[in-house]
Amino acid sequence: MNAMLQQIHEAASAMRGIVTETPCLHSRTLSDISGAEVYLKFENLQFTASFKDRGAFNKLLSLSADERRNGVIAASAGNHAQGVAYHARRFGIPAVIVMPRYTPYVKVERTRAFGAEVVLEGDQFDDAKARADEIAARRGLLFIHPYDDEKIIAGQGTIALEMLAAQPDLEVLIVPIGGGGLISGMAIAARGIKPEIEVLGVEAERFPSMSCALKGERAAFGVSTIADGIAVKEPGRLTLPIVRALVNDIFLVGEGDLEQAIVMLLEIEKTVAEGAGAAALAALLRHRTRFLRKKVGLVLSGGNIDPLILASIIERGMVRSGRLARLRVELRDLPGALANVTTRLAELGANIEEVHHQRAFTQLPVQTAEVDFVLQTRNHEHVAEIIAALQAAGFDARLLGTHD
Repeated sequence: MNAMLQQIHEAASAMRGIVTETPCLHSRTLSDISGAEVYLKFENLQFTASFKDRGAFNKLLSLSADERRNGVIAASAGNHAQGVAYHARRFGIPAVIVMPRYTPYVKVERTRAFGAEVVLEGDQFDDAKARADEIAARRGLLFIHPYDDEKIIAGQGTIALEMLAAQPDLEVLIVPIGGGGLISGMAIAARGIKPEIEVLGVEAERFPSMSCALKGERAAFGVSTIADGIAVKEPGRLTLPIVRALVNDIFLVGEGDLEQAIVMLLEIEKTVAEGAGAAALAALLRHRTRFLRKKVGLVLSGGNIDPLILASIIERGMVRSGRLARLRVELRDLPGALANVTTRLAELGANIEEVHHQRAFTQLPVQTAEVDFVLQTRNHEHVAEIIAALQAAGFDARLLGTHD
């Protein structure tokens, strides 16, 4: 581990002034919410909006003249792709990137914008990796692994150096895990500087590859996750023993946890995080009693999220918080009845976003209608107040759930 720690320090020196030293800042609001002292490492502010800049730069810097001339290839869901493509262009190295077919559009286009040749293959990282191996063998390209490479691990480890330089009193680091390159490098660096520090990992519940590997269990995987950046089915050959030796525990978070964390970072910190980038906060919020009164550093590992997915997550977050509600009101199908309901909604401070008036497709008696309202509201208490007021006024009103 000492040799790897030295490599991390050398990587930090090499990338100084080239790769952004992102801020590590205290969040007063998240600290109040969680009960911990929360510090955020904004790796989403890297030029390619991800920590992957670090490992990609460090690996490409180490290549020989012949390797640079022949070109490189990478397989990635997007962030490693952009890091390799961006720094390959800076070094003048031809680059091919193989990405899963359903990689968010914004990641694909930005990778192409950096001058790389993009190949879309398969549904998951492992499919893209198999295709990249085939192309590498056929075209004589050097494969740049996204996590199972000492130079990549060393580059990612520089994050921990920066966090502990900025906040030496940190007691816990919470780090997202895909294949394990980020947490391996950070654990080596953090434990090398401060042996007593806790290093904790976070995986999506649908892709628990590292936690299952540590337990010797066979992992069951979901079809997809919004944390696509950590949707990896097999940990690295190099990273698994490092994680086993230096990482204290691994938490699993669900899709709802990730969505909530994305929305909170947007609202509270005014910063955009992708699913993987919000995983550390999701773990903190899900297990907040574990971190009470501790100084906790969270890595916001990336911010490359498709705007359409982000819009959907924001809307779903508003539903969960009671700021967007769907009500069904039964009323007599007579002139003025609908106007009476909308007037009362206005008086109650609800803003009508959508109205659906149903006469035919209902089991209600003739001359009775169902009207569904989507309302902008303040919170769950406000929604309950609206329903109670409508019922008191003689309307049959009820809240509709997500499955109605």
